[in-house]
Amino acid sequence: MMGRINALILAAEAVFMIPPLVLALVDGVYGTFRGFLYGILILLAVSGVLFLLSRGAQKGFYAREGLICVGVCWVIMSLLGCLPFWLSGEIPHYVDALFEMVSGFTTTGATIVGDVEALSRAALYWRSFSHWVGGMGVLVFLLAVIPVGGQNKGFTMHLMRAESPGPDVGKLVPKMRQTAAVLYLTYVALTLLNFVFLLFGGMPVFDAVCTAFGTAGTGGFGIKNDSMASYSPYLQGVCTVFMLLFGVNFSCYYLLLLRKVRSVLRDEELRLYLGVVATSTLLIAVNLWRSVAQFAGSFGTALHHAAFQVSSIITTTGFSTASINDWPAFSQAILLGLMVIGACAGSTGGGIKCARVLLLCKGLHRNLAQLIRPREVRLIRVSGKTVDEKVMANTNAYLCAYVVILLVSTVVVSLDGLSFLANFSAVLSCFNNIGPGFAEAASNFSCFGPLSKVVLILDMLAGRLEIFPILVLLSPSVWQSR
Repeated sequence: MMGRINALILAAEAVFMIPPLVLALVDGVYGTFRGFLYGILILLAVSGVLFLLSRGAQKGFYAREGLICVGVCWVIMSLLGCLPFWLSGEIPHYVDALFEMVSGFTTTGATIVGDVEALSRAALYWRSFSHWVGGMGVLVFLLAVIPVGGQNKGFTMHLMRAESPGPDVGKLVPKMRQTAAVLYLTYVALTLLNFVFLLFGGMPVFDAVCTAFGTAGTGGFGIKNDSMASYSPYLQGVCTVFMLLFGVNFSCYYLLLLRKVRSVLRDEELRLYLGVVATSTLLIAVNLWRSVAQFAGSFGTALHHAAFQVSSIITTTGFSTASINDWPAFSQAILLGLMVIGACAGSTGGGIKCARVLLLCKGLHRNLAQLIRPREVRLIRVSGKTVDEKVMANTNAYLCAYVVILLVSTVVVSLDGLSFLANFSAVLSCFNNIGPGFAEAASNFSCFGPLSKVVLILDMLAGRLEIFPILVLLSPSVWQSR
């Protein structure tokens, strides 16, 4: 079953490469055209081999298989998806090409390319489109449009739980395939709406397509060296709004379609998310207005840039309108905190997620209360619903794994001899799928060596897949027979 699913994913990836292939041919960039052509052929060949090898495979599908399948799928998809960059010579080194592709699929937006505008339109399209595919999840896409079959009815749930962001995954409708379809229809509708608003502001069609992909997937690959700085305030404002919208749990949009407005308003995670955004924006705006000469004359300008960067960082998009490396330490500290918090569960954003932050705070409050009244039994409730203790245990385990991986990665990356701020912010940025760092890593990640790039690649994959699928994939015991 896993072989068949991975074969279908690679076949779908080959189909996704057709638009940049055509674009390279139209633009007359024949080296890039050959790169995409060879990439498509290799993908189809590997897909065919996997399909043949999986014909007599076991049909059963359980939680372990779900975690392994998701981890293997994302690794193989990245290893082969970067081939057009490498084969075309637009990114000469394979590790760099892999870094760029993983950054795209995981919606991180960190880049090793110093001059983005030197890349062909085909390469720029593929980078941005990888955000859109990876934002909602490739296996969610597979479940939404392709009947993959399965002997046991719960196999789709195992895939959704392994790939979907957040502490818990629920069904919007009775069947998981229908849930996946609802999620993707909402995703497509919001992306098209974003595209229309960008066109209305005078953005060129190609720019609007790539920007809409990057915003929807909360990825942040820019097609200009200054990211979004050269665009008009209106276009920056559109991106601010849609970044926030894509950072909301998509189940809220489903509830709005059902006219369950009260349920949305009672959502504690949504209230936390919007509250953090509003508070952070105001604090940074005041700090910029009082401390930076560029914004001293206009609080409105400071508020505009603060809102954009807060939206970009908390949703882990990574677009920028200004150099945050030059902002005051207070503003940078707030942005670093937003990197950790991240967007809502069930969105395209990264980070720990507001849902987990909420659970951790409520868990801390319960533990403190039990110290005072040891015999008192307290249940944790979120939005009026009791939280399963298994979810709380998984949340605590996630936090533990998060801290350990963050510390180990920072230590390994420090071997390159860069500043602590550059190393820590780079790991934090990649692990939380954000994009920009600070100090030497502010513009791009080409300053890091091959070992650090491999570590950051693993961090990006672990962050996007919520850690556990990658840890399971690297665990020798999971590959042993039952």
